[in-house]
Amino acid sequence: MSMTPEPDDLEGAPASPAAAAGRMVGSALASGKRAAGKAARGAREGIRRNPRADKAYRTAVGVTGGATVALGVVLMPLPGPGALVALGGLAMLGTEFEGAKRVNAKATAAAKAAAAKVAEARKKKAARRAADG
Repeated sequence: MSMTPEPDDLEGAPASPAAAAGRMVGSALASGKRAAGKAARGAREGIRRNPRADKAYRTAVGVTGGATVALGVVLMPLPGPGALVALGGLAMLGTEFEGAKRVNAKATAAAKAAAAKVAEARKKKAARRAADG
């Protein structure tokens, strides 16, 4: 594999070799992401066709997602992203379990509603401060 860019690769690109190399790397990364997405979908279908692998995969997702939800719940009283960690764990579980997907949708909607309420309260408080000061 040659590291020297082809003349066609440089059309419309800045003349510096560093810029050309950056463009080539970006293109390679983009095509790699597309290929990785296809490979992941193909791998998951292969896993689902094999009952033992499917059970092991679902168990691994369940353990990892459950541990992440538990960690998020433990972190909730502390300052930080405990609720987001718990929602991330639910999202992991939702990739394999329909019940977790439904719970995640409800929890995400509740989190968005709470965030909107907080934003509205902050807006009102800022308006009061502006009127007072």
